[in-house]
Amino acid sequence: MNVTKSKEEGFIGEKKTWFDEQAYNAKLCGELTINAREKHDYYYGSYSSFYIHEEMLKDKNRTLTYMKAIEHNKEDFKDKIVLDIGSGTCILSMFAVRAGAKHVYAVENAEIALFAKEIVKRNGMEDKITILKGKMEEVVLPVDKVDIIISEWMGYFLLYESMMDCVLWARDHYLVEGGKILPDKCQIYVSGIEDSEYKSQKIDFWKNVYGFNMDCLGNAAMKEPIVDSVNSEPIISDACKILDIDLTKMSLEDTEFSNEYVLTFKEEEKCHAILAWFDCEFSRLTRPKTLSTSPHAGYTHWKQVVFYLEQDIQMERGDKLTGSIACKKSPQNFRELDIKISFHHKPADGHEGVNFVQ
Repeated sequence: MNVTKSKEEGFIGEKKTWFDEQAYNAKLCGELTINAREKHDYYYGSYSSFYIHEEMLKDKNRTLTYMKAIEHNKEDFKDKIVLDIGSGTCILSMFAVRAGAKHVYAVENAEIALFAKEIVKRNGMEDKITILKGKMEEVVLPVDKVDIIISEWMGYFLLYESMMDCVLWARDHYLVEGGKILPDKCQIYVSGIEDSEYKSQKIDFWKNVYGFNMDCLGNAAMKEPIVDSVNSEPIISDACKILDIDLTKMSLEDTEFSNEYVLTFKEEEKCHAILAWFDCEFSRLTRPKTLSTSPHAGYTHWKQVVFYLEQDIQMERGDKLTGSIACKKSPQNFRELDIKISFHHKPADGHEGVNFVQ
């Protein structure tokens, strides 16, 4: 079968004439320009991709919890000035308008803000929602104070991406005394899991890659946390809370922590990994709501985070695994996290267990 060159207008001639960027951008509501796209860093550029917003909107656990927290508490939103940080498609802003908000100021730095203007217009809310394109710390709101801050700022392991920093900055500069933040409380939990099959696949794969030994990469892979959907079946211990924060009171320094954990095991199994998830509370509403990413709560796009142990630990019923978990922003990229975990096995029979740090 031969390959035939195109003879169609617009597909021939000099390569630079094959693509008309202005015509392409005109189809994107006519406002998305090349210059605007080029000036952003990777982080904001990634949130201009439609599939990311589609994934978040299709996450029913996430989106419906926000919708219920807002629209089931109309008395909390009636005639209030609302600030929506990282507003994306403005879905939360539109929930707030439907709940009776007087006005919503939606702040978004990614190019999705340009589409959000059209979305708001098509839904007849342009007189109720003002979209401000830029970083929260750099835009200037046309009001001195807001009554409510809403934001879906959470990342993997709750704190990945460091978007909470923007919410705390806005709280200190714009939120009225006694104002509400949605969500306002968050916790991170850990449990021990048995996951021999997957861990074996991860390690053994590198021992023979098309006849070559690459097991040094297998060892390195075990040091990287894995984001994956995990159900409750592999969990073999109780859960331990390792972080509990209140966004109305906390300081920015509280996003970096070093806390202890204690897990008591319910099964006679090998522990292969520590599983982490987070919950977020909308606690200061007339009808409080909770958003959970627990393996018991169903799928969310955040999934869970798995930290594989460098060495498996045989656990008996009643054994404890204790240690510390330290988490701080990476010095190379403040949106990424450095996490250090220690493991101390304490058998129920009093014998000496294993100890290590990774």
